[in-house]
Amino acid sequence: MQGFDFAFAVKILPVLLQGAVMTIELTVLAIIFGTVIGLIIALAKISNFKLFQVLGGIYTWVIRGIPLLMQLFILYYALPEIGIKLSPFGAAVIGLSICGGAYIAEIIRAGILSIDKGQMEAALSLGMSYTQAMRRIILPQAYRRLLPPMSNEFITLMKDTALVSSIAMVELMRSANHLSSTYFKPMEAYMTAALLYLLLTTVFTVVFDKMERRLAVTEEN
Repeated sequence: MQGFDFAFAVKILPVLLQGAVMTIELTVLAIIFGTVIGLIIALAKISNFKLFQVLGGIYTWVIRGIPLLMQLFILYYALPEIGIKLSPFGAAVIGLSICGGAYIAEIIRAGILSIDKGQMEAALSLGMSYTQAMRRIILPQAYRRLLPPMSNEFITLMKDTALVSSIAMVELMRSANHLSSTYFKPMEAYMTAALLYLLLTTVFTVVFDKMERRLAVTEEN
């Protein structure tokens, strides 16, 4: 039985690190666009307009009910059938953002609803519009409560980026696949990639934990 080839693992590390950089880039873009989508959907679901509530509910129901891998296949393989052709990078960012947006919408909705209703009523009684009250009073208070679940969503999206390797997007997982099939050393390729995923999720978990503690101290003061 052949042992683990550490020299080969070190040799392929630069290639895997390039894939890790792309993984981070995809995650950051997905969390940014997903947050924009999530905020719009969350506001639609808590609005007083029935049509907006229904549309927001349909979005989260459909997107959360279909596996991300299927959504990526539809974006990359099915849309060209109707004349819409996306690059692997474009399909990956759109797919991750749309899927992440559905989950982030529920996070934001829960955060907004956790704020006492009296504060919205007080803001409206002072002459603010609904939009002004939401922007100046409600959202600034809600964002502290959003950070823990948003950090979990960030880590989840980072791990979900491995799925975009199925649409030829070259990120960490795809890089590991290439190295494994080229050199016939799956143990070294996948174990090294797994350690890089673990390193990335650990680093970002520590960063978010520090941000949460800092915000908690600020709120107490």
